[in-house]
Amino acid sequence: MRFSLFFEMQMSDPTPEKERQTFHDCVAQAVLADQVGFDGIWAVEHHGLREYAHSSAPEIFLAFVAARTKKISIGHGVTLLPGRYNHPIRIAERIATLDILSEGRVMWGTGKSGTRTEQGAFEIDPAELESQWLEALRMIPRMWKDDVFSWQGKHYNVPPTQIVPKPFQDPHPPIFAACSRPELSVGAGELGLGALNLAMYRDEELAKNVRNYRDAIARAVPVSGRVTNRFCCNPSSLVLEDDRKASQYGLGGAQFFLRSMMNYYGTEVRPLGRLKAPRGLPADAHLNAFMVARNTPESQLSTVIGDPACARESVQRFVDAGVDELIMVMQTGTVPHELILESIRTTAEKVIPYFR
Repeated sequence: MRFSLFFEMQMSDPTPEKERQTFHDCVAQAVLADQVGFDGIWAVEHHGLREYAHSSAPEIFLAFVAARTKKISIGHGVTLLPGRYNHPIRIAERIATLDILSEGRVMWGTGKSGTRTEQGAFEIDPAELESQWLEALRMIPRMWKDDVFSWQGKHYNVPPTQIVPKPFQDPHPPIFAACSRPELSVGAGELGLGALNLAMYRDEELAKNVRNYRDAIARAVPVSGRVTNRFCCNPSSLVLEDDRKASQYGLGGAQFFLRSMMNYYGTEVRPLGRLKAPRGLPADAHLNAFMVARNTPESQLSTVIGDPACARESVQRFVDAGVDELIMVMQTGTVPHELILESIRTTAEKVIPYFR
């Protein structure tokens, strides 16, 4: 099992001062994760999703982190591929440069963006998201391979061009796809891609999703010269010695994360201003019910929240389902920076060693 951290640069009720502090806090969290033995970090790309995600330039954040760390993998989770977000040539150049400077630590996740806020801001036709993503996905590994690249397709026509630089990793960094539904994991597997999944299933459902992904990998027709056989999940996480405190702040953060996300996803609305999301700590009755239900057969595999013993039990359920990597969502809009640092240390000392 690999253990990583997930960064949205999320904050409730942002101000310019809070926004600046959050970015510096996220760098400190990533540096600590490198020091204590986490495997990777992942940063999203979103635009205009106020409160939910202020990570609109992850290539800069990840480069900043790469310069301050030594071992930890640096993940784009994900780069938006439709051309009005990022032209494929610019993606190929940026990923290769970061891979060179980090000496081969880059993981490249790809996605489309499912929010009307972003699609509207960049004037993207939702009907073309899939085809633009797939065409760019097929182009970029070719740019890394070919001395002279050219392309004629539906969305792009590139005359013979020397795309430089080339990545450090041979033939290129591992490639992943964002998978918000089980069938998307199967599609990712058929393309030879790693799968970045939501953590929202019961044990048997998740195990079935993993099996279907492995079957797809076995019959993959890779889009590039490298198959990435890795099934990842992103549980909301907070691990502290004090079980009730971890549950109190972790559940509060998980609720803010989920509800703020729902303001933007699965809706035609383009919200502005303060989001509808819970910002305080959960009521005692809700907290008690959560603590009782954790790690029972009926509970979803969506969190790693609690003391180290409880966290190990949750992680073991993901292991038993066949998951390869947990991308832990500790940085949420309501959890204090100091508790996130404590959680990173506690996870590294009293959870991760059990799964090496």
